Amino acid sequence: MILGTAGHIDHGKTALVRALTGVDTDRLPEEKRRGITIDLGFAPLDVDGVGTIGIVDVPGHEGFIRTMLAGASGIDLALLVIAADEGVMPQTREHLDILSLLEIPAGVIALTKCDLVDAEWRALVEEDVRAMCTGTLFDGADLVHVSAVTGENLQSLRDAIARAALSVERNRSDDLFRMPVDRAFTVKGTGTVVTGTVWSGSVSRDATLKVLPCGRNVRVRAVQCHGKAVDTAFPGTRTALALAGCDLADVERGSTIVSEPEWIPTREIDVTIKVTDSTFSPTPRTRVRVHIGTSETGARLSRLRSTGSAELHSRLVLEEPVVTRGRDRFVIRVPSPARTVGGGEVIDPYPSRRKSSGSLDEKTSTLDERLTSMLASAGNAGLEITLLPIRTGFRAEEVQGALKRLNATIAGERVFASSVLADLEQSIAGLITLEMATHPLEAGVSLQKLRSSAKAPEQVVDLVLGRLSASGRADVDGSLVRPSGWSSKLNEREQSLSDAILHAICVQPLEPPSVGELEGKFGGSALALIRRLERQGELERVGEDRYYSRGALEQMVSTLRSSLAAGRKYSPAELREVLGISRKYLIPFLEFCDRRGVTERMEAGRVIRRERD
Repeated sequence: MILGTAGHIDHGKTALVRALTGVDTDRLPEEKRRGITIDLGFAPLDVDGVGTIGIVDVPGHEGFIRTMLAGASGIDLALLVIAADEGVMPQTREHLDILSLLEIPAGVIALTKCDLVDAEWRALVEEDVRAMCTGTLFDGADLVHVSAVTGENLQSLRDAIARAALSVERNRSDDLFRMPVDRAFTVKGTGTVVTGTVWSGSVSRDATLKVLPCGRNVRVRAVQCHGKAVDTAFPGTRTALALAGCDLADVERGSTIVSEPEWIPTREIDVTIKVTDSTFSPTPRTRVRVHIGTSETGARLSRLRSTGSAELHSRLVLEEPVVTRGRDRFVIRVPSPARTVGGGEVIDPYPSRRKSSGSLDEKTSTLDERLTSMLASAGNAGLEITLLPIRTGFRAEEVQGALKRLNATIAGERVFASSVLADLEQSIAGLITLEMATHPLEAGVSLQKLRSSAKAPEQVVDLVLGRLSASGRADVDGSLVRPSGWSSKLNEREQSLSDAILHAICVQPLEPPSVGELEGKFGGSALALIRRLERQGELERVGEDRYYSRGALEQMVSTLRSSLAAGRKYSPAELREVLGISRKYLIPFLEFCDRRGVTERMEAGRVIRRERD
């Protein structure tokens, strides 16, 4: 469980953490000199009934809001700190907006420095704070009057934190491992060490991980949680990993440590956006700064659409790759003047590149709704199953259950909407019928042509063909498909042409006319009739443009076998004399014989191969 502080500068966040834990989270000399928090600070808080809660202390100065965002991104509950002597201040409101945009599930309000004001003033400040928190995650939250100096109500604050922590549902460890890096440094004798909050899954010593987006493979040499060596770190724990196989530059803040290969850095994400600044009017191509996890990058809004409510749908085109997942929360800011203007939720980290994306327009709050939208958007291409836990933001087990409920169809490593498969089945059946009606003399439609025409992955086309075959609507014969029971039948004219073509080939058995010559003489249907004669065994293709009668080929092969001495190499000129044909016909015939194993081509000529028994 991770608790993050929030609030205006000098409202006592660090002092309160020190009073609760005994740890001074201001560790930098510059922080000591200036008396303000500059970087993230960390401390463990032991709470009865809950265990150890990791505290992330964030800067309150507006100049360090980027650091605050990196610290707030992985917290489970928030401690909003407001000084009783000053009350609500600008960074109080901005931090509250950020926590609301990140949808932190629970929070506690600490009214600090209460030793400096009287009871009447406290009541006025509390009333102001309650009004500000109306409609936010702190609406109705425990508000505790405390003093880090006198220790007033520190135990009451601990109790309030415990109640809030118990109300938060914890992430499960049987999920994909991910840990955004918020700090990296080198320890003498240990090497590179990274710290962060485990967002999902678990990590153990000696595990092989990957640093993204750089793609560096690393090995975990040691694991610490809240400063203690452990074998395994689980979700919601402050964790330090000693890594072998990487340099400090590979794991700077904003990097993400993962274990599974399905995690892929992305530069385009589909999102919903809630605008919180009334002066901000986004348009397509508006540029913003996006804070997601511990990373920050520039982005351009694309395909911006309004839903008719307070939310916008958009595609964020990022300047740098990030590692994110469906349902991740993010915050957007603009640089001039520097301010938080909104934030939202990742709908799909790997969206379709089509001009029209269904995921931008559909309701996608539940897993079933997300999958329905993604399957519809994917169409005939389907979805890669292994990526769905990342794209949807749900565990693999939950995704499998949803796919069953939706009656989705799995083909190989991809999944398809049942309606898409039904439409594709009708489309392919129609393609088969149309092709055979257009080319009635062919034996069927080639699988290659069907796959190309269907514009769907090979495995799903094969699945559909299996359905058509099982239902008696199509016959699959090797690489050809035709309507069930279909066979080509010649009318009187076609039969006459077929006989004439066969005669023209047989009348010149050793040097038959080419396909082009036959088409010139008998018309454009000659090739289809020739192929039909080939299927019937009357003809055999020898070259790209040449067919022979089966009997003529058998005679020519027999002549070679009876005329050539075993082991001797014959030149093309000698073979031309043996067969009595010109070079134009000789070379294609010899290449045919090579393919059939009658002859073997060698550097000095061809040799006859022994006839198999």
